[in-house]
Amino acid sequence: MPKFLTDIPKDEAIAAWGRVLSDCGVPLVLGSERIPLSAALRRVTSCGIWAKVSSPSYFASGMDGFAVDSELSVGAADTVTKKLTIDEDAFHVDTGDPMPSGTNAVIPIENVTVVEDYIEINAAVPPLFHVRSLGEDVVMGELVLSAYHEIRPQDLGLLAASGNYEVDVVRRPRVAIIPTGTELVPIGQRPNPGEIIESNSLMLAGFAHDCGCDVTCWAIQRDSLQELRKAVQDAGYGHDLILVNAGTSHGDEDFTTQVIADLGKVAVHGVAIRPGHPIVLGAITISDDGRNCAVVGIPGYPVSAALAFELFCKPLLEGWQRRTATAPIEATAVLTRKVVSPVGDDEYVRVSLGRVGRRLLATPLAGGAAVQRSMVRADGVLVIPRFLEGKHAGDSVTVTLSSSIERISNSILVTGSHDLTLDLLATELQSRGANKTLTASHVGSMGGLYALKRDEAHLAGCHLLDEVTGQYNVAAVEKILTGCHVNVVGFVGRIQGLIVPRGNPKSILNLSDLTRRDVAFINRQRGSGTRVLLDYLLSKNGISPRQIRGYDRQEYTHMGVAAFVANRACDCGLGVLSAANALSLDFVPLMIERYDLIVRREHYESEHLAGMLDLIRSQSFRTIIDDLGGYDTNRIGHLVYESQ
Repeated sequence: MPKFLTDIPKDEAIAAWGRVLSDCGVPLVLGSERIPLSAALRRVTSCGIWAKVSSPSYFASGMDGFAVDSELSVGAADTVTKKLTIDEDAFHVDTGDPMPSGTNAVIPIENVTVVEDYIEINAAVPPLFHVRSLGEDVVMGELVLSAYHEIRPQDLGLLAASGNYEVDVVRRPRVAIIPTGTELVPIGQRPNPGEIIESNSLMLAGFAHDCGCDVTCWAIQRDSLQELRKAVQDAGYGHDLILVNAGTSHGDEDFTTQVIADLGKVAVHGVAIRPGHPIVLGAITISDDGRNCAVVGIPGYPVSAALAFELFCKPLLEGWQRRTATAPIEATAVLTRKVVSPVGDDEYVRVSLGRVGRRLLATPLAGGAAVQRSMVRADGVLVIPRFLEGKHAGDSVTVTLSSSIERISNSILVTGSHDLTLDLLATELQSRGANKTLTASHVGSMGGLYALKRDEAHLAGCHLLDEVTGQYNVAAVEKILTGCHVNVVGFVGRIQGLIVPRGNPKSILNLSDLTRRDVAFINRQRGSGTRVLLDYLLSKNGISPRQIRGYDRQEYTHMGVAAFVANRACDCGLGVLSAANALSLDFVPLMIERYDLIVRREHYESEHLAGMLDLIRSQSFRTIIDDLGGYDTNRIGHLVYESQ
């Protein structure tokens, strides 16, 4: 099968693909079709649209009143009353009525006095006063909309008023999406180990619909050269663009490049971008009907697939319809964490954004081409150009926005340790119409305090145990946040313990059981309060971390630990009871700890956090947490410490 071509920059790849599309006869603009006006919203005109009638098509009254010959009103003044006989000199009209013969002005009803069979007026009116002229809006034969204009709601009204009931528009692009991979299972089927739910088709179809396309999704194709070739060839009939999802690398079961080469021509195999590196761009020819079709081999990882569509497919689809590309909205932000980038590729890094004080802060989200959640949580994308090795924390960077400025400005940035109650808080803020969004980054309790010190968040979740006093959070706050005025807000007490599979098959009852060779452990990351607690308990029990198989394996959330246990990737992990309950796992309690919210005082006293703090202190929110189980809410919302 064809090997990777040399990686080339994105712009060069697009140019090379354009040459192949031209050589294969793929059109630059799609054909035209005539559709009813009722279906024309957001479609693009394929030619100029001309008025078939004038609007209005007669001289019309613009007011309720009396139509008159303006000459008859001359001489009327504040001190001089003129009388006009009804149905001889003055004719009653309603708004929109045709003007009676011999009249050229309308006196509003409120400006006349009706006396039996005549009216009295005290002001003269000029010609065409309150009269809509024939063709005032549009004249028959006049251009209404130019070619390649995207039809808006207001355009529909003018088209109808000018006598156009059908319009000629650019035909919708027809897109076929072919998922490939023996390991894939359809949506709705529970995957077994080694299987993956095929979700990319739904996402790619959504992107294509947003571009104004008609979309057909093929059934999942197994990793077979013959089956994939037939599916692509069949899709060539009646479609303009084929997206083959996956099989674009150079493994033994990656056949996408071979199929495109067999049926047409490969322009590019491998582009210098990450994620999305192994993309394939080409075209195929369906010889017996003369159709030619653009083809893109989309990488299988979801983030790669989304970026490949955005960079390569969207411009093609918009170009076919002559849609004007919307200029991206960009903002300058301060990077909160260092980003290391591979040299030689443009790297697209998704970030969450929030405003703290006067600074707009960009926090890189968890990377990886398979991490779909990063796309959902992202407020924008930062591009690190090829040949740069990355960006440092504190650097000023340009971010292309995917969220509105209003949403970003209304974000409350939460960092530090994760807890399920923060997710409940985020949901309740939204459901109660607080117009605030909780944006969280999970960097552990220590990381959260240092982020507060740099003023990179509004608040931090923290549960750091002081081994000397046995107290939570205050000692760490005093040590790390010296020079900062902060408040510690009580949140929840929670039960920490060992999360184990249902039924506890290995009978893990205490920390000493972690030293058994048949027990595999999953730990939390360095700097997390749970890791600090574990080290404290191990030291107290005389257990060395080196005795525990898996001590160095790290996970970043309690739910992540629970998921590892639920999927039997390990035998146990340290976490909170609520995480075990969420996945129906068993739990060995060890101790109750304090989980508090640390807030810089200027934010605590600001209007920005007022609604959130009121919600935390409400009885209804306490009840929601109590119903979850595994928490003590006696101190929730209480101010438990103020630094001096």
